[in-house]
Amino acid sequence: MFAVVETGGKQYKVSPGQTLEVEKLPAEPGDTVELGRVLLISTEDQTLIGAPILEDAKVVSRVADLKRGPKLIIFRYKSKSRYRRKTGHRQDYTVLTIEDIWANGASLLPAKEEAEPEAEVEEAEAASDVAKDEEEAAEEEAKAAESELTAKADEEAAERKKAAEAAETTPAPEASEEKPKRGRRARKGNEE
Repeated sequence: MFAVVETGGKQYKVSPGQTLEVEKLPAEPGDTVELGRVLLISTEDQTLIGAPILEDAKVVSRVADLKRGPKLIIFRYKSKSRYRRKTGHRQDYTVLTIEDIWANGASLLPAKEEAEPEAEVEEAEAASDVAKDEEEAAEEEAKAAESELTAKADEEAAERKKAAEAAETTPAPEASEEKPKRGRRARKGNEE
């Protein structure tokens, strides 16, 4: 099933579930937009053709996003007269998601069978229970890892303290030997 609609001076072939970029419409993301200029609707068993548009027909869509197209450079030039004009343009677009096609005041989409709400509620509760269990397990793992880190840090601090005390009690060795000199001049002195 598809329809041909006109918006922004252009014609588009659309079907339910399709996303489409059209020239900017006065709507915000999340708003519902009805395109009323429907030129043709085709389903599996019938085709409706407008003259020029179909009466009581519309395409229902939702605004997904607002965006701008690529920058186009417009350069005007006339030879031998020193005339050059460079301008740019970026077109504003509205991204639509097609939801439904209506003809003769009724939707052409097949009716969706409604699932039992009790089964959906049970599935949601089971999913929330699983999520809670996973969160609790993650919290326990985080606490265990944190306690291990603090124990290691305490051990390292105690070792550093013992090493510092040992260094204070033992006398520092006297520097009796001179360090070899560095550099080109010093090498001569080291060899002698």
